[in-house]
Order: sequence, then C-alpha cells, then structure tokens
Amino acid sequence: MPGVEFCIIPICFLLSSSLLPGELAGESTESQAPGAALSLQAAQHTALERNWDLLAAAKGIDAAVAQTLVVREFPNPTTSLSTMKIGVDHHPSSTPAGNGFWDRSYDTIFAINQLFEIGGKRGSRKVAAQAGLEGARAQFFDAKRTLDFAITKAYVGAAQALENVRVLAQSAATLREEARLADIRLRAGEISSSDKAQIEVAAERFELDARSAESTAAQARIALEILLGIPKPRGELRLDDSLETLAETRPPAATPESLLQRPDVVASEAAVRKSEAELRLQKANRIPDPTVLAQYEHEPPDQPNTVGFGLSFPIPLWNRNRGNILAAEAVRDQARLALEKNEAQAAADIASAQVVYRDALNRWQSYRDSIRPKSEQVRKAIAYSYQKGGASLLDLLVAERNDNEVRLAAAQASADTATAVAALKAALTLMPMPTPKR
Repeated sequence: MPGVEFCIIPICFLLSSSLLPGELAGESTESQAPGAALSLQAAQHTALERNWDLLAAAKGIDAAVAQTLVVREFPNPTTSLSTMKIGVDHHPSSTPAGNGFWDRSYDTIFAINQLFEIGGKRGSRKVAAQAGLEGARAQFFDAKRTLDFAITKAYVGAAQALENVRVLAQSAATLREEARLADIRLRAGEISSSDKAQIEVAAERFELDARSAESTAAQARIALEILLGIPKPRGELRLDDSLETLAETRPPAATPESLLQRPDVVASEAAVRKSEAELRLQKANRIPDPTVLAQYEHEPPDQPNTVGFGLSFPIPLWNRNRGNILAAEAVRDQARLALEKNEAQAAADIASAQVVYRDALNRWQSYRDSIRPKSEQVRKAIAYSYQKGGASLLDLLVAERNDNEVRLAAAQASADTATAVAALKAALTLMPMPTPKR
C-alpha cells in the first residue's frame, strides 16, 4: 500500500532507520525494573519513549511526512453529467429511433476536466515539503537535546540533594558521638552541663537540616519523574549514579561541525530552504494553470454521438498574486534572520558553556583535592583536642560547622560541574545523519 513505508505512527517512525541514527536506533529502551536504581543514561532512554513533550515533537514529524505525501499527489480530475432540453410542455421528445430515454431528443453531456500545473509549482511544493520534513526532524532532535540536558540537570539536582542529606546526617551523627563523649566528661567533672547541651543543640539542628534536605531530595526526584513521563510521580526513584561520578564525566570536544550541525541551526536552515521554495511557488502561481476538457455529447436525432475538447485557464488580469509574493518574501527574510540569530546563539552557547565548565571543574577539583581534606583534618584535630581538654567547646562547634559547610560547598561544586558538563554537551550536540536504507 502506498505510503506505508513512511510509518505514520510516531514511535515507529522515530525508531525507523531512515530518521534515527544508528546510535539511537541501537539504544536499549527496556523499561526499568521496579525498585531498581536508575542511572542517568537509563533515565534519558526512558524519556525518549515516554516524555510527553518529545512525543509531541514526534507528531510534528508525522505531519511533515503527511505533507510530503500530499505534494506528490496529482490533482484529481472533475467529472460532470448533465441532461438538458427536457420538454416540460406537450411537445413530444420522441425521435424516429423511439421514445426510450436514450432515443429521446435530450441533450446528454458527460465531461471530464483535468487541471495541469505548470511553471514548476509541484516541484517547488515538493522542495518545501522535504525541507519541512528535515526541519521537523531537526526540531525533534533539538527537543531531545534540550530534554537530555533537562533530565541531566534534574538528575544532578536529585543527586546533590541526596548528598546534602548524607553530609548533614553525618555531621549530626558526629556531634551525637561528641555528645556521648561529653556525657562521660560531664560525669568526671571535666565540663559543664551547658557544654554538653550546646553540643546536643548543634546535633539536633543538623538533624533538622537533614530532614529538610530529605524533603528537598524528594521534590527533586518528583521533578525528574515528571520529565521521565511517569503518570503518577511520587519521588520514589532510586538513583544509581553518584554526584562525584557525574562530575567526573568529560564533555565532548568542540569540532568545526559543532556550530553548523547543531539541531536548532539545522532546523533554521531547513526553514530558510522551505521559505525560499514557497516564495518560488508564489511567483510561479502568476502563471495560469490550464484545465483540459474532454466531453461526450448525445443529442438525437441529428447529433446522436459527438465528442468535444476544450482548454481553459484563468486570465491574470486583475490579480498577479502580488500580495502572496510579498508575504512569502517577508517569511523568507524572517527565516534568514532566525538562522543568523540561531547560529550566533549556538556559538554563544558553546563559548559560555566552555567558560562555565572550566570554572566549575577548577572549583570542584580544589574542593575535592585540597579544601575538603584539610577541613576534615582540622575538624578531627580539634575534636581530638577537645576530648583531651586542649580545645574549647567554641572551637569544636566552629570546626564542625565549618567542615559541614565545606562538604556542602563541595557537593554544590560537584553538582555545578556535572551540570556544566551537561550544558556543554548540549551545546555541542550534532544533528545525526539518517542511516541509509539497505
């Protein structure tokens, strides 16, 4: 059946080798097992199948495919059948051949008309439709590029929230241990009851902050579940990738094609080609399209069977399609300006993402390799000194608070690095080329 190869069903069309590149067509799209930990890559695969915005973008490809079918269709002929000269008075309509319907002196005409398009109109429509299909395909991959970044950002946010919970819970547990030791020293008369109470208050504050961070983590997981297309998000996802693992990911290197082959730029280029083809079509519409007529006429007894031929076309006397041509020129100019803007925006995205990534990476590496280890050493040293009576309670609480803030800042730095990696990857995403059909 004609048109089956275009696979109008969205997911079938998207997974066909004619539109998706080999790396997408070969990706695993198996659903995540209930209760299993979800990796970032698995989350992106799930969103490819279930995200509502991405499925809506796929519908744009379906509409573009349908349009390519429309422009290939030849105009249908029109037919007419008429019977005239039927008497309404008492004059007989019979002829020497008889009084049957076909023998009477009625004038019966059967005509067929066929419109023929000239001036390259169909060719321009085909070019416009093909450009529209390429643009819809590029818009789909641009939507996927944007979605991948949004999922990564949400995943990193959820991972950071979980890391904050861990840091705060660890700080609370450390102070609880200090409170236990302080209780021993209190019985020995080495410290006052107010010192022990201050340690317990600090521990309770960290525990409250940890519970608040758990709520934030649940909200972050709910936001991620929405992007994954889960119908009833509850924040029950379990993350498989740690924040540090995400921060250690390296973005792809920039190439000369990074600017020209980005999906949004490719979509803008397709829009320019489409607008230029539609402008050519409007100019071609100034050329009248002829309609060929062929008819058979039956009018007994003098002309029982005759045929006739005719040719008709509109005369471009009052209307030269000037308005539509000007409108098409304006659309073309808008498309060219949009292309220039998107090219500049793509270049700016790449440059900005590279700057942000370098800054975030340096900051995270400083926290990981220098600041966080030193802060932990200081905390342990002051805690040990306090237990031996060589440091004050204020010194202990300040060291615990500073170390907690450093670890939270380190988590923020790693999250910023992971997000910067995703932003740079999104900025450098190339438009995949169709896999040739075998």
